[in-house]
This record gives sequence, C-alpha cells and structure tokens, in this order.
Amino acid sequence: MKSSLLLLAALLLAGGSAFAGALQALAVGPIGVTVSDMDRSVAFFHDVLTFEKVADGEFHEDAFDRLEGVFGARVRVVDLRLGAETLRLTQYLTPQGRPVPIDSRSNDRWFQHVAIVVPDMDAAYARLREHKVLPVSTGPQTLPAWNQAAAGIRAFYFRDPDNHNLELIYFPAGKGDPRWQQKTGALFLGIDHTAIAVADTEASLRFYRDTLGLRVAGEGENYGPEQEHLNHVFGARVRITGLRAPSGPGIEFLEYRTPRDGRPYPADARPSDIVHWQTSVVVQSAAPLVRSLIDLTTLPLGSHRGALIRDPDGHAVQLTEP
Repeated sequence: MKSSLLLLAALLLAGGSAFAGALQALAVGPIGVTVSDMDRSVAFFHDVLTFEKVADGEFHEDAFDRLEGVFGARVRVVDLRLGAETLRLTQYLTPQGRPVPIDSRSNDRWFQHVAIVVPDMDAAYARLREHKVLPVSTGPQTLPAWNQAAAGIRAFYFRDPDNHNLELIYFPAGKGDPRWQQKTGALFLGIDHTAIAVADTEASLRFYRDTLGLRVAGEGENYGPEQEHLNHVFGARVRITGLRAPSGPGIEFLEYRTPRDGRPYPADARPSDIVHWQTSVVVQSAAPLVRSLIDLTTLPLGSHRGALIRDPDGHAVQLTEP
C-alpha cells in the first residue's frame, strides 16, 4: 500500500527550504507509540507511572490503513493522560509487527522517548525499583554545575515492557517550564518533551523549524561521566536542541557528536513494528506540504485531515489539521 510516509523525503531532496514558513505549528501531541500487549502496557503506565486512561477503542478503518500505510490494520488505541499531556498507545491486532531490537542503544537513530517530570527524583526512582523496572541508566544522574543550561537537572532512563526508552526528569528552580515547580502532591507531573536521536541537527531544524514552524526553545551540549551513565553510551557527547509549539510537549534533538556509530532508522520499518513512535503536530494547514490529505473524521482520534510523514532520520510525524 502506498502511504504518505515517503513523500517528505522527496520534498527534502528537492530542497526543503522552498517550504520555509509554509506551515504554522499550533501544538504538539499526542505522542504515540506502538505496543505489543495493550493490557500489559496500560497496567505499566497506570500502576507504575500513574497515567490515567481517557479513551480506549478498537477499530478497522480504511482511512487508518491509508494514513499509516499498513494494509488490513485492526488496532486497539488507548489514550493515557498524565497532567496536561497525552500518550497514545496503539496495538496492531493485525498485522503484528517486529519487536524492538534487543541491542538498541540511545544513539541509534530509531531512539525516541518521552520525558516524564517528577518533583522528587529519589522517590520516583524508588518507585521504579519497587516495581522492578528495567533500567538503562546506571542510576539517576545530576548534570554538573559547569553546564549552565542544564546544571542541577536530574534524569534517569528506563524501559517499558516493550523495551521502549522512557525518562524521568527533575527540574530545579529556574530550569524548565515554570509549571513544573507548582506543588501538586503528585509524584509524576506530566510529559515535558519527546526526545529523538538525529544525525544532523541542521537538517532536523530545516524540517521541524523551517518547514513545520516550531521554534527553538533551548540549546546545549552535554558530555562527561554523568551523560555517559545517563544514556549508557561510553564517550557520549551530545548536542541537544529543544523545540516547541505554542502548546504541548517539546521535541528535543539528541545529536551524538561522539560516538558516531549510531545505526540508522530501519528502512523497512512499519508503524506496526514496536520500534515505531509517532509524534502528532497540529498545523494550521498541511496542504502546502502534503498534496493529498486523508480524511480522518471516521477515526475516533479527534482529527479532521492529516498525513503521516517521516523526518530526515525516519521518525514518524503525523500532521493533523484542527
């Protein structure tokens, strides 16, 4: 089945700068991920991380097949809410996809995660240990004082039941969105951003900033033992660029300056594969970029028209119109 996934690659090769300013990003989210066992994943996100289920449906629709480029898809979709953000889980009942490669590393370019904000890293880490959650980091890491942009931020990488990466992140006063400093009594507050591994920050900026219309909200470069133990990548030196729309979580680029041996996104990956993440970006009008938009009004996903495209590294982005 032909889908819109390959369309953007041709546009970028033809010169993506021609589309600069064509789109206006209004919001980011929900952030979606494919899972292999919905009940298991819902239990994990609810019982461990306190996400709340807000929608649960099973359907087979031609519009969804055409959007995702997967023939004969019958899916169960569950929306989970944490704070103001939504994580969308999709299980392909047919056809079933491949698992996440067991040897995945944080610098492989299929890497993507969501960063879950916590007001108390020690308490949140203890909760993960209590539930025997599989770690990626050797332990919570505190970014050093020399790194002015990130000094005092604490972070920890771990895995969900499908081997997807997730992050806990703690912002000290003066760092991050001010709303993360509000006292709510909750241990898990919301999703600050989704992070993606990229090969070339400038190419990614041409896509997300110049073409989709997100704004750069912060930049930095992290290295040293704390970064190595956070990502579990020896010698990690990472250029970090954060972008945002007027609302919703941010999108963060992780470009590994060293090591440069991260593997490319699998060319034959499909949305039914468990490696698949899908970030929704709401735009005023996608028509300047995508000639043939799919009518999504038959789907219980709250969208009018949209298309699924790939960024320069292969990460899936769902453009939707309000």
